[in-house]
Amino acid sequence: MSASEELSNTMAVMTPEERLATVLSIAEECIGEDELLPLLHVKHNPVCYVDFEPSCRVHIAQGVGKAINVNRMVRAGCKVKILVAVQKTAKDLDKVRTISRYMIEIWESLGMNIDKVEFIWSPEQINNRAQEYWPLVMDIARRNKVERLMRLQLNPAHVSATKLLDPIMRCADILFTEVDICLVGIDQREENIMAREYCECMGKNKPIILLHHMLTSFKEGQKMSKSNPSLDIFMDDSEGLVKLKINKAFCPIKIVEGNICLEYIEHIVFPSLEKFEIVRHESHGGSRTYLGMEEFVADYHSGALHPRDVKNSLAKAINDILQPVRDHFNKNNEAKVLHNIVKEYLATNPA
Repeated sequence: MSASEELSNTMAVMTPEERLATVLSIAEECIGEDELLPLLHVKHNPVCYVDFEPSCRVHIAQGVGKAINVNRMVRAGCKVKILVAVQKTAKDLDKVRTISRYMIEIWESLGMNIDKVEFIWSPEQINNRAQEYWPLVMDIARRNKVERLMRLQLNPAHVSATKLLDPIMRCADILFTEVDICLVGIDQREENIMAREYCECMGKNKPIILLHHMLTSFKEGQKMSKSNPSLDIFMDDSEGLVKLKINKAFCPIKIVEGNICLEYIEHIVFPSLEKFEIVRHESHGGSRTYLGMEEFVADYHSGALHPRDVKNSLAKAINDILQPVRDHFNKNNEAKVLHNIVKEYLATNPA
């Protein structure tokens, strides 16, 4: 039996309540949660919106995290539409397409169920229906105040006028793609609320919003970013580099809150491997396999687990997760060519 057939059989026996639990397992917050179960009762294949902006540097949240989340949505019966959201300032669209193909190769090598995913190229979607898209953008802009758009900017004092259009266009992308559920990072909360408010004004069905967790950097308190190559794990990092970065990670003894290593274990390791194995010498308590976060956190908080052992075990787990990606880009000629092109892009534009 193929993976797709097995997935279809799983979906066929899941109740709407079980599908609801699967969907909510992704979300740190669900806006419109009371609307979700009724939707799953009437729609066996609701449409889920996911976006991504192609980048030469693909960190582990973009790679592994997105594959985990998309597969959960597919398992719950959703048809996933991934919008390739091109930066408004992008000039070389061929380069962006190449990077997009590179990211799709990464997701395939991780086991994302690509057969159940539709990739939408945003410039093509906009250009094919420009007479609908731009009036929608202008109508959303007309219904929102400048002050609200300014609050969404990282540096409001030095923001350009074009930057004010970004949240409006992200909101328009959601509505234009015609979806039931939006799966986005918690940093996109306001744009998605704007989309729901607009639908309410227009008497249309509002998309349900799933806001997923966003991994922080290995340096305490910093958001994960492609501009921090020494602080974050990227999909093309070597085994040694993964170990080096994790060894430098913020992981205070007995402290759970804000512990970056524990965050990786919860959001990357357990969803990928369904277990976390502490490998250590018998004189230090011997190896132990955890099947859930609760028991692991209790042991760490009590001091039964030392940060050194956690870091060593986390590095091994992350390398196990990344190994299929390394193998794919080493053995598949087409993927190897893509990777080399992306590396050349990165060499000329490190940011």
